[in-house]
Amino acid sequence: MKGKVIIITGASSGIGMSCAFEFSKLGANLMLVARSEKKLIEISEEINKKGGNSIFSVTDVSIELECNEMVQQTISFFGKIDILINNAGISMRSIFNELNLSVFEKVMKVNFWGAVYCTKYALPHILKTKGSIVGVSSIAGHKGLPGRSAYSASKFALQGFLESLRIENLKNNLHVLIICPGFTSSNIRKKALQGDGLEQGESPRAEQKMMSSEEVALHMIRAVNNKKNNLVLTSNGKLTVFLNKFFPKLVDKLVFNHMSKEPGSPF
Repeated sequence: MKGKVIIITGASSGIGMSCAFEFSKLGANLMLVARSEKKLIEISEEINKKGGNSIFSVTDVSIELECNEMVQQTISFFGKIDILINNAGISMRSIFNELNLSVFEKVMKVNFWGAVYCTKYALPHILKTKGSIVGVSSIAGHKGLPGRSAYSASKFALQGFLESLRIENLKNNLHVLIICPGFTSSNIRKKALQGDGLEQGESPRAEQKMMSSEEVALHMIRAVNNKKNNLVLTSNGKLTVFLNKFFPKLVDKLVFNHMSKEPGSPF
């Protein structure tokens, strides 16, 4: 990773922030992307004080123009792009019948369109370096989760987009990695949108029992180095994906029962 130029979206917390620190340790040059200027300043300064090299861009990935400007800023400063990590994302929790469609649209804009916009403008530069595009998806991109219809839809769409992109560029030496963490300890559930669009506030799950974002970042680094196409994390995540191939109806019931046990579950 030494000398590589890496764009990380959603870099102000969780998996994105952990990726920033871990890639920096390996000598990468970083463009940190998020909406929170305060958090980006703090993270970038900490990385640079430790001898790393990072800049940041306050960008809302759901806005195409801002994504284009961020990519141009990266090229202006570093001169190239080697890796794009599409990590920015938001979640939601509500049964579809009670979900305001504006929430559905917002989740799709950030999780899916944000990746499309960033990839569109970064791709020509990444093709020049024969680099990598990474999409942080979810087990919810393999199995629809009840109460997470918009989130699952966005992740299914993300995976279809990235698979198409990979196949289109088989002869161009473009590496495309789709990583599907299981439940990971982060702020995503605290910031998750309810049916009315308000933030959930508190996570309904035991965050301390989940895989850490640092572990996810280390798995991602290994997968990028090894040019892997797909990476599914956690034993429960791997089991869910495997069983769903052969026993989808059984997994429907297992997933429903599991999600129903969340505090405040709508089921």
